[in-house]
Amino acid sequence: MKFNFSLANEFYFTPSMFIPMREFYNAKPIERPALELFAFHIGMVELISYWKAACPPKVIIAPFALNEEQVTWWKHVYFQGLGEFFYLNSIDATEADFMQIVTSDNSMPDPVALPLSEKIIVPVGGGKDSVVSLELLKSMHQPLIPFIVNPRGASTGCTRIAGFGPDKTALVERSLDLKLLTLNAQGFLNGHTPFSALLAFVSSFVAVLSGARHIALSNESSANEATVADADVNHQYSKSIEFEADFRNYSQRWLHPQLNYFSILRPLNELQIVQLFSKYPAYFQTFKSCNAGSKTDSWCCNCPKCLFAYLMLSAFLPQTQMIRIFNENLLNKSSLKPFLDELLGLTDAKPFECVGTIDEVRAVTAELLQVEGGKNLALLASGTESVASGQSVETLISSYDHQHFLLPEFEKLIKRALNG
Repeated sequence: MKFNFSLANEFYFTPSMFIPMREFYNAKPIERPALELFAFHIGMVELISYWKAACPPKVIIAPFALNEEQVTWWKHVYFQGLGEFFYLNSIDATEADFMQIVTSDNSMPDPVALPLSEKIIVPVGGGKDSVVSLELLKSMHQPLIPFIVNPRGASTGCTRIAGFGPDKTALVERSLDLKLLTLNAQGFLNGHTPFSALLAFVSSFVAVLSGARHIALSNESSANEATVADADVNHQYSKSIEFEADFRNYSQRWLHPQLNYFSILRPLNELQIVQLFSKYPAYFQTFKSCNAGSKTDSWCCNCPKCLFAYLMLSAFLPQTQMIRIFNENLLNKSSLKPFLDELLGLTDAKPFECVGTIDEVRAVTAELLQVEGGKNLALLASGTESVASGQSVETLISSYDHQHFLLPEFEKLIKRALNG
């Protein structure tokens, strides 16, 4: 599918998305209006990347009409999803007036009514979280379909280790219009967009194509914490419980009433997920959680996300194993001190990355210093001894967040994993 956007009728963009055919897709009963319904909604999220280049005050939507409630919903997604973008670009705006959405009079296609089964779509990014979700859900013996946007070594490698080859995996190839990058180089605005919001709509389309009712994300409770202290700015907004609740309501009303979009890991924090992941050594040399190294399928070992992953895993794996995974000891790397300060909450904002809470980082830092006595931990020992941990590692790994949307059979699975 292709999308057509224009900026001031001067710059034109045609990003695209390609979904290779799979045997588990049943596209025959899906009629054109249903395809247009999903293509339109995916386009509404794709538009965010191009709108932010100039932040025009009026957005004209040509294909279909959005009612007042839908307009309000979309403005909220744009505003919250671009919270980091506004903050870093010093844009002062309010949700009520940052833009006006004008739509056509064409009626929106009705929600899809095709029956869905108990199959489960599992988005896989190649990191530890989706590995834990795959392994836990496999034990339910319900049909699973891993789902990957723009496959890379880590994501395809993890699904292969889990027992799913390319023919058993839903793949989506997404392409940006390169003219956007040209404009960015000329000084047009750039910044973070809510990728997981796009993932929500695309995975819903794949679910309907597959006849699957469930979409099991791997977003943890830690994603709910704000990135900027005392501000409504969250790098992980589209991974938060707020977005999850909003999307569940929207998708069931205007896409398909049976869709069950939820995060299987929502009751857990990062530490608990890492503890579960540490039980799956087959993935240690394959998984990756580094954005900077995504193109080379590697850990860059010079970013806050690498440091955060290293810290959390160090709570459960010996340093010899950690060095085999990362090829160096990040806790002895003094150049990472600015990132550690951000993770510890010693600066105005946490890193603008998908990382855990300040309490989790402080708890692990305190425990490692106590257990290791500072040996080969020069980074942690460099002025962090006085940081209050707030909660201990033991307290955090015994916690449980009851704010989630897990059906009883999925919650039973999580509780059994925690008690195992």
